[in-house]
Amino acid sequence: HSSTKMLGLFTAASSSFAGEARFSARGAAWSPRSASPSLTGVIPDIATVPEGVLSRTTSGRPLVDQRPRPRRNRKSAAVRRMVRETSLTPANFVYPLFIHDVAENAEIASMPGCERHSLPSMLAEAQDAWQYGVRSFILFPKVEDELKSNRGEESYNPEGIVPRAVRMIKEALPESIVFTDIALDPYSSMGHDGIVEDGKILNDDTIEQLCKQALCHARAGSDCVAPSDMMDGRVGAIRDALDAEGFTDVSILAYTAKYASAYYGPFRDALDSHPGFGDKKTYQQDPANGREAYIEAELDEAEGADILLVKPGLPYLDVVHRLRQSTSLPVAAYHVSGEYSMLKAAAERGWLPERKGAPETPL
Repeated sequence: HSSTKMLGLFTAASSSFAGEARFSARGAAWSPRSASPSLTGVIPDIATVPEGVLSRTTSGRPLVDQRPRPRRNRKSAAVRRMVRETSLTPANFVYPLFIHDVAENAEIASMPGCERHSLPSMLAEAQDAWQYGVRSFILFPKVEDELKSNRGEESYNPEGIVPRAVRMIKEALPESIVFTDIALDPYSSMGHDGIVEDGKILNDDTIEQLCKQALCHARAGSDCVAPSDMMDGRVGAIRDALDAEGFTDVSILAYTAKYASAYYGPFRDALDSHPGFGDKKTYQQDPANGREAYIEAELDEAEGADILLVKPGLPYLDVVHRLRQSTSLPVAAYHVSGEYSMLKAAAERGWLPERKGAPETPL
């Protein structure tokens, strides 16, 4: 209603003005009804700036008496680069690689430009990204249905797709940082991040499996395990399990504030990991809750997390800011599949310039 009222005011004002002035078809003559005859071809300078608003330079040009001028720091590309507050390089990013145990790659329709890689293709992609300065990779597997189970035993198979992929990357790129996802959903016949019993996701039973998975990945050479499951207490349990086996240098990136978001759809297409029933709202956070992230962050930090992650990124920038203000640990944001696909779709339709929009988004 307010926008309708505003439109009405604008229209009324325009009509009133039109009734007070006459314009010729060619715009050559202008005359208020009460003014003297029009001066053909001349628009009189009837507007004046009140005395004292502007000064004059020595050459007579207008001058605003303002010493601080923020635009000076924007006057050229060189100056803008010099004073830029936030800089991102390829080394700041973690590259998600979707993999499967198939000889051929498969396009991901809902993520234009992305595909599920065979292991040789995954390695070639990582090596190509390395040339551009990308140093970190995270692996997400699409697991064959016959290998899935409610307890996700395939998640800690030492000859499973993820351990083999880790070994391949670390052998070819020994200075790379390889992250591995710790969760059961790619391996679950139920499509959930944990073990299901009577329609509920079991917390502590799931954590036992996650510890086995983290140890399996650490033995394969993973530099950083990333529990994305949102089970209570899993960070501490995984930290203790890693330390007990001598993996004190393996880092933990905790999915600290992972929301039950609609933005994960294309990712689940990529891994064929949509929930088999219901949703994930009993373990992922309610999108309406920002302060709850403080609780999760405090717990993860106390349990030994090395990096805190907010997922998704763009819709939860307030949460990113809150965590940045409340912790000294590194804070990461996940630019998720739905955000990527929205940008790609807008670019395909000509609504946004992709080459400009993509770099702006993570800044």
